[in-house]
Amino acid sequence: MEKISYSKDADALLIELSNEPVAYAEDEGQVILHYSQDAKLVLVEILDFRRFMSDETVTALLAS
Repeated sequence: MEKISYSKDADALLIELSNEPVAYAEDEGQVILHYSQDAKLVLVEILDFRRFMSDETVTALLAS
């Protein structure tokens, strides 16, 4: 299961890798990594996404 979504209000790209519940997160600057209880990567959150990507790139990512 992989789901990509974009929050315009938060300007964050969310990449869901699993349906498992998130137990904890690690902040790596503009990337927040969310893990399950057994240390599996569940969600990747990229903050200030538009600062790195053009509007066309965001549109193309969300279209797929």
